[in-house]
Amino acid sequence: MSSQVSAVPSSVPTSSVNRPSATFHPSIWGDQFLSYVSEPETTNTAVPHELQKLKDEVRRMLMNPSDGRSQKLNMIDSVQRLGVAYHFELEIEGALNEIAANFNYEIEYDLYTTALQFRLLRQQGIKVSCDTFQKFKDSKGNFKECLLKDVRGMLSLYEAAHLGIRGEDILDEAIDFTTAGLQSVLNQLSIQLAEQVRHALSRPIRKCLPRLEARHYISLYSTDESHNKTLLKFAKMDFNLLQGLHQKELGEITKWWKNEEVSTKFPYARDRIVECYFWVLGVYFEPKYALARKIMTKIIYMLSIVDDTYDAYGTNEELQLLTESIERWDTEAVDMLPESMRKVSLMIFRLYNDIGEEMEKQGMSFAIHYAKEAMKKTIQSYHAESKWRDEGYLPTFEEYMRIALFSSGYPALSVISFLGIVESSTKEAIEWVQNFPKIVEASSIIARLMDDIVSHSFEQERPHVASAVECYLKQYGGASKEETIEYFHKEIVNAWKDINEQCLKPTPVPSFFLERILNLARVMDAIYKDDDAYTNSYLVRNIIASVLVESLSF
Repeated sequence: MSSQVSAVPSSVPTSSVNRPSATFHPSIWGDQFLSYVSEPETTNTAVPHELQKLKDEVRRMLMNPSDGRSQKLNMIDSVQRLGVAYHFELEIEGALNEIAANFNYEIEYDLYTTALQFRLLRQQGIKVSCDTFQKFKDSKGNFKECLLKDVRGMLSLYEAAHLGIRGEDILDEAIDFTTAGLQSVLNQLSIQLAEQVRHALSRPIRKCLPRLEARHYISLYSTDESHNKTLLKFAKMDFNLLQGLHQKELGEITKWWKNEEVSTKFPYARDRIVECYFWVLGVYFEPKYALARKIMTKIIYMLSIVDDTYDAYGTNEELQLLTESIERWDTEAVDMLPESMRKVSLMIFRLYNDIGEEMEKQGMSFAIHYAKEAMKKTIQSYHAESKWRDEGYLPTFEEYMRIALFSSGYPALSVISFLGIVESSTKEAIEWVQNFPKIVEASSIIARLMDDIVSHSFEQERPHVASAVECYLKQYGGASKEETIEYFHKEIVNAWKDINEQCLKPTPVPSFFLERILNLARVMDAIYKDDDAYTNSYLVRNIIASVLVESLSF
């Protein structure tokens, strides 16, 4: 496939090479998290013991047979939004399966309960019909105006409608109706309810990262006079306990980053190790995925460096050599590469060798092959885009997207996310995800288009491959930039619908695998909704701190 590697003459001074360039701000965290590595393990068993007692009590409440359907639904919703549902997966699954088995369209629940039931069942992968909302329409086929007075019900319908799939027009109508209705009454609401509505309009539950939703909802729930004190205390203690675990993990990863001298070796690249860990924490936060977070954080950070190498450092000749080296996965030919690319290649090979050894320990030696193949496809997409840039070539939108979905990194990250689920990963599941199934395609569309919408202006200030915006504008010359971005937003909405559909049972792989891909899409909504907050990471400093620095008080 590739020609033989030939070294760039070492006599050519680095300073004389004409390179693409970008200016990225340095890390805003430095080695702040290193302090957590040296902290001694707590020997106080009182907190875990109290946590267990609270957990047992919450379980009893979840399984209370005397609770009516509405009470059960509200309890499950609170447990999920408070971030502690991972403790009660079997209990929640059993309760929702029972509710689904006795689902009756004839029962006249109010709007709030009807929508909550729909959302919780859909979140569980149970395909209940959206026809359940027809009873809230008038004779003209519009949602009844009287619903506007029911803010709690409107908010519940708004959240439920984001679980829709293609063709469910009533849910599209529900989003438009509730969005306009909630915005119109914002100034008339209590401070607490107005904050709840603003948060939902900015980021509905379906698109919100579990840790961010937990952090937000714990504060909201504590101000509700009817809150369950046992559940709230359990959620706060669990949040702080997990935060301590995550801080220690990030400290270990920071230590690796510092020992590798990454900032010194790649001064041209974005130094974002903390942001990368936050990204991965969005994919899985549960304690049992500690190994997964370690592996994926290092991979995503490496991908960021490689991306910047192709985007903002390497010359055409150097990148050709690097690409060929990775395509052959020839670890012995590294010394033939020019110094500028040797460091990149060594980092990739060394990291994958470490992951391979870890996979072998876990009895998953087969998995590293798929991780390498995913990396090769990503590198090839970076190279294709760099050639377009150097040749001044502007591809069609379709041609661009065929490459750009892979350069988003999401197909590779989807594969990597399966590697860390060591207690359940199978060869069949990893083969399935590396074949670019529809849910991975949808997540990649969200990643690529959200990235391009917010970052294309900055990137076009320097020699850079055209973004989706430029490609679409060229191909459809009659469209304005605003119309182009509006079209992209519609494609993002459709991609979310595809993710929702792919998560409905029966699924090709267990749901906990699909949740990783769903969470990857959620990360994009957290970091790229309004700006490229990965590149300009000051913009996400507060939300990262809320999860990884600021503990909850009692």
